Amino acid sequence: MDTIWFKLLEIIIYVVIGIVFCFIGYKLIEFKFRKSFKLTEEVDNNNKAVGIMLGGMFVAIGIVMSGVL
Repeated sequence: MDTIWFKLLEIIIYVVIGIVFCFIGYKLIEFKFRKSFKLTEEVDNNNKAVGIMLGGMFVAIGIVMSGVL
């Protein structure tokens, strides 16, 4: 029974780490492009290219995390 709770806690920790890394990555990209355009505004304006770029970035961060963890 202890191993189930340990694995559940481990999964929750990895999910939190993944969300934090996605947030940091989003903020870094937003900081880099701050003079050209705002990512949040472009996503709100239904800019598909920005949405695809952000989705790809989150997938890449997930792949890197799965390799590291």
